[in-house]
Amino acid sequence: CDTCNACRSVRVDVAGFKPSRNMKRIMSANKDLTSAPLPPQTNREQYELLRRYLDARHRDGGMSDMSSFDYMAMVEETAVQTEICEYRDTQGALVACLLRDRMQDGISLVYSFFDPEKTTRSLGTFIILDQIRQAEAEKLPHIYLGYLIENCAKMSYKKRFAPLQILGPEGWDDYR
Repeated sequence: CDTCNACRSVRVDVAGFKPSRNMKRIMSANKDLTSAPLPPQTNREQYELLRRYLDARHRDGGMSDMSSFDYMAMVEETAVQTEICEYRDTQGALVACLLRDRMQDGISLVYSFFDPEKTTRSLGTFIILDQIRQAEAEKLPHIYLGYLIENCAKMSYKKRFAPLQILGPEGWDDYR
């Protein structure tokens, strides 16, 4: 990728974010879920959820052959302030996880996975919305969403969380 600049980091401007009606419905549909930020330690329940997610949603992806040891390394071998957020339903079942890094000016969403059978919950969108809510409560200005590749359909969901800023050669600019 030495000469390529297709992958560009994006972040949500938390103060300027206004959820759409659909996003408000998603938040309401998931108000029964609880989340807890935990130290970066893995367990079997998380890995089993990750496997179900990968097998259902990313069977041919780069992480499709991830072993429990690979998952452990991804979560636990960290040099930054990493947390894993577990989302549970009222029965205590694990329905989603988010690996995130705490930064001085926000939260970086590293990787999320969720129960692929709970499609009506829109858990991927909910996790981002919940993190925006948490950043707002903590007075953090940004939620980092990782890379955006302009013509990649799998990454286009990030554009819904406007206002976005995109990292360019001169620093952060408003994304249009």
